[in-house]
Amino acid sequence: MTKADIVNEITKNTGIDKTTVLTTVEAFMDAVKVSLAKDENVYLRGFGSFIVKKRAQKTARNISKNTTIIIPEHNIPAFKPAKTFTLAVKK
Repeated sequence: MTKADIVNEITKNTGIDKTTVLTTVEAFMDAVKVSLAKDENVYLRGFGSFIVKKRAQKTARNISKNTTIIIPEHNIPAFKPAKTFTLAVKK
């Protein structure tokens, strides 16, 4: 399902025009991105949590040059689904 499909589904279910729904969906995604960029988690009860995970520093190999590379510690975004969400998908 794409963003356009989500907008169409919300429009069909609520009767709100597509431009308003698209603006709302994009504003939601921007709010989540900005919040995660500030190291703040986003919790949506019954749906899940958008969280920031910290990856530890590690040593990797550059196979083409046969050298070792140190990858510094960094943050990555992650999604942890709520229990009710997980149960609904399992059915």
